[in-house]
Amino acid sequence: MALYDLVIRNGHTVTEIEQKKQDVGIKDGKIIALGENLEEGERDIDATNKLILPGGIDAHCHIEQKSSSGIMTADDFYSGSVSAAFGGTTTLLPFAAQHRGQSLREVVDDYMACAKPKSVIDYGFHLIISDASDAIIGQELPAMIEDGITSFKIYMTYDNLKLNDYEILNVLAAARREQALVMVHAENHDVIRWITEKLLDQGLGDPKYHAIAHASLAEKEATHRAITLAELLDTPMLIVHVSSEAALTEIRRAQERGLKIYGETCPQYLFLTIDDLDKDGMDGAMFCCSPPPRNKENQEIIWEGLIDGSFSVFSSDHAPYRYDSSGKLSAGPKPTFDKIANGVPGLEIRMPLLFSEGVQKGRMDIHRFIDVTSSIPAKTYGLYPRKGTIAIGSDADVAIWDPDKEVEITADALHDNMDYTPYEGMVSKGWPITVISRGRIVVEDEELKVERGSGVYLKRERSEFAKPLEKFVPEMDPKKNFNAKLI
Repeated sequence: MALYDLVIRNGHTVTEIEQKKQDVGIKDGKIIALGENLEEGERDIDATNKLILPGGIDAHCHIEQKSSSGIMTADDFYSGSVSAAFGGTTTLLPFAAQHRGQSLREVVDDYMACAKPKSVIDYGFHLIISDASDAIIGQELPAMIEDGITSFKIYMTYDNLKLNDYEILNVLAAARREQALVMVHAENHDVIRWITEKLLDQGLGDPKYHAIAHASLAEKEATHRAITLAELLDTPMLIVHVSSEAALTEIRRAQERGLKIYGETCPQYLFLTIDDLDKDGMDGAMFCCSPPPRNKENQEIIWEGLIDGSFSVFSSDHAPYRYDSSGKLSAGPKPTFDKIANGVPGLEIRMPLLFSEGVQKGRMDIHRFIDVTSSIPAKTYGLYPRKGTIAIGSDADVAIWDPDKEVEITADALHDNMDYTPYEGMVSKGWPITVISRGRIVVEDEELKVERGSGVYLKRERSEFAKPLEKFVPEMDPKKNFNAKLI
């Protein structure tokens, strides 16, 4: 009987800290040996001239999720997980979205019922909290965190999702107490509403005006306000899908003060610009997402933030709405920009495009690439070292990359359930050719090799990233506020 179920030979393993030519020995879904000339396994894969990288973790994606306006995403947990796997991702953390009036337990049970029979790779959930009642925050949320859903998202915009500052403070206090990580969609709702009304009053409803209504200053103000509330309560926070220099500046200022404020950005802010929304007819709708892509100069600054560590996570924010009446055009064939379903797809291209444009073009080294696509997400969301690295004892989640393989990105070639990709015609140099999840070969020879429902649910640990600093502003410090206990 062979010692190993699978041995990957002659490749270069790369982690967040080192690169080494060695073999990888896998048994019972775990990495059990790293070294040269490992003995033969039940199956061997020759990875000569290839890179062996940790499987990606996409920590922000919307799969089989109904939007607050009632529109269902195009991808369910089967098509979404298949698409992710073909792009080198082996773990998904989508959202279990609470709509007002729902219990969190009901929401999680519903999403589990969707994911369990369909996902081909491993998955966990974040919560979306839109109903911050005392019962939800005081009772249900702590129970969910104890059950391993140790992060959740809140919104500062959208009529049916947004929380006011008082509600946000209640959520932050609970997160601090339970050591859970708060993710925030930071845009000023009333700024967007005001600009939208002024534009529509002038008959300016084309998709390109979406980027005008969602002004970068609306993102900046909300980011500043969210950080201020987090600082007041000494609660770590991650600002998601950051698009603008203005918001990035607020995050950097908080980090320079030593606060646990983290940032995330996404492919649309590296590879798309505001000009993509200015297409003939309604075609600009395919690029509408919130916050929107900004101009070319801003794009370069977002790149800098990803490279220098201001952003710790690179996620897809995959929000797949087809360019038809089921998605982008659900409000009619020529909706005004405020009625266009918000979001763009990106599960499959997230890692290849960043590898091609970042690593291959010398913008970032490969270790930083692994950091933002796998290792730091694993650490941030309570999965490390089970996920996010290549190490003895870790899950055998690896992708074998051919750094010389060139792939033209087209909607027809991708594996999601979309009818378009905003990255049509871009060419990626470097692509994962074999993808392995817990020792199972998921993708090989451009074919899916596993059954639907073979992924497993991940109960996550509390993360050090969410641990409070115990650093108080004077008004919240019992030593300085006449012994008042406010946190």
